[in-house]
Amino acid sequence: MRFAHLGDCHLGGWRHPELRQLNLEAFRIAVNTIIKEKLDFVLIAGDLFDTAYPPIETIKDAFEEFRKLKDAGIPVFLIAGSHDYSATGKSFLDVLEKAGFATNVFKPEFRNESIILQPTIFKNIAIYGYPGKKSGLEVPEIAKIKLNDTPGLFKILMLHTAIRDAVKTLPIPAVDETKLPKVDYLALAHLHIDYNKDNRVYCGPTFPNNSEELEELQKGSFYIVDTSGKVEKREIKLKEISKFEFEVNNAISATDEIIEELKKHNLEDKIIILRLFGNIEVGKSSDIKLNEIERYVKEQNAYVFLKSTSKLFVTESDIDIEVESQDIEEEIIRNFEEKNPHKLNNLINPLMSSLQIEKKEGEISRIFEDRLFTEMKKVIDL
Repeated sequence: MRFAHLGDCHLGGWRHPELRQLNLEAFRIAVNTIIKEKLDFVLIAGDLFDTAYPPIETIKDAFEEFRKLKDAGIPVFLIAGSHDYSATGKSFLDVLEKAGFATNVFKPEFRNESIILQPTIFKNIAIYGYPGKKSGLEVPEIAKIKLNDTPGLFKILMLHTAIRDAVKTLPIPAVDETKLPKVDYLALAHLHIDYNKDNRVYCGPTFPNNSEELEELQKGSFYIVDTSGKVEKREIKLKEISKFEFEVNNAISATDEIIEELKKHNLEDKIIILRLFGNIEVGKSSDIKLNEIERYVKEQNAYVFLKSTSKLFVTESDIDIEVESQDIEEEIIRNFEEKNPHKLNNLINPLMSSLQIEKKEGEISRIFEDRLFTEMKKVIDL
């Protein structure tokens, strides 16, 4: 039998309407491929939606794609991810299931200290699943799972989590894959990475989820798996991506310099990412006419324009203030605590320190976010 392994679709997740449309189009391409190749079934290993309660337009678009699969007689089996998971247990995944478009395979039984997963049987396949949760809270629970065994069937376990072999030594919650129940295929999502090892597979997002992933991944992906052993990655590339980085020291001349550089390149129908960095020594950040740059980019028929100034700083000589920035921060906190007395105020400084950790070289955004959440959880003792 042949099946598709998808995950991290994050439908409805982009703020930019152009990229939100591309996200949907990538999912649509995956669905059309599944139907064209007459696959037997589909796995979605979490984060179908970007939130447990997506916008109505996103729901309508998603339901249309699921209707195509149902009409083609191709069943869909899924679990919730850390984004579309709801602590109440209710989400629009339930609506999909009640409409007959999908089956949630998370079927737990709690016995003593163990979580026994019951299988969803489809022909000669036994499918098990455990959902992802916010901030890696599923990791200690997954350590307790066992499978209600199904001798003679091809066993699939779907998880939305991080496994230790994929994140290596990064200090984030992760599952020891060597202690998981033995299955024929481990269908993983959550880490937006390229990982295929010993039938443990992260399928990657069907479309990158943020500007950093657009740069890192360049495209979306999913997998087509044959129970005889063939595991094939399918890439979904919709637009070319061009990144421009400029170090800015003189904010007054920066606009013209940036546009002059852009004129040397073909921008038509591309996703343009502009990243500005450096210490401004002449002028101020508002002297950089980002609207003018964006107008030029759009005149060149670029598909969409993304910009980042998060690493652009003003030198101290341009700041008309006599105290150090750290003193300002402490003064703000002190004033807040005086006006808002609360027993949790003692967490403010440790939390702010935990938020100052930086992304490591080569560290993907999803792993960095998990590491950041881990540090914050230590502070608040979760």
